Amino acid sequence: MEKVNTRELLVFLGLAAPALVLPFFVHWQWLTGPIVNAILVIALFLVGIRSALVLCLVPSMMALSGGLIPSVLAPIVPFIMLGNIIFVIAIDRSFAYIRNEKKAYWVGLFVGAFLKFIFLFFSVNVIAKLLIKQELVLKVAQMLSWPQLATALSGGMLAWLVLKSLKKI
Repeated sequence: MEKVNTRELLVFLGLAAPALVLPFFVHWQWLTGPIVNAILVIALFLVGIRSALVLCLVPSMMALSGGLIPSVLAPIVPFIMLGNIIFVIAIDRSFAYIRNEKKAYWVGLFVGAFLKFIFLFFSVNVIAKLLIKQELVLKVAQMLSWPQLATALSGGMLAWLVLKSLKKI
């Protein structure tokens, strides 16, 4: 049995709280997206990959529960979760391969954001077949295209500022 690190648990809960609450109450992708992406990156650096991956699953479920994602668009939730996982893993792996922390961060951020964008962009074709109302396909396509790239990059930049101020990068 693993010993629980109280500090890491408190940091995880402190990051999980806004990831849980924000998508439930704030229904604006341009505010929620960057903050959630920043939380994922900050979690990666402060509490590790496993905790960050757990957080990748939470915001989409809350966005669905809170109405940011309408219930008829529920089929997109697993794709968004996977996109978040791709984003976090790309940043984590860049640190395994690039020795320069600053370079590793920015390479990981850009590669992760781009891979998340590409994954979600091409997933729209699969999601479109799952939707009952075909008029929603355009809305999903808009939601899962370039805004995902922009919110991932801006969230990563926000995370950089936070991590820099905490002297974690």
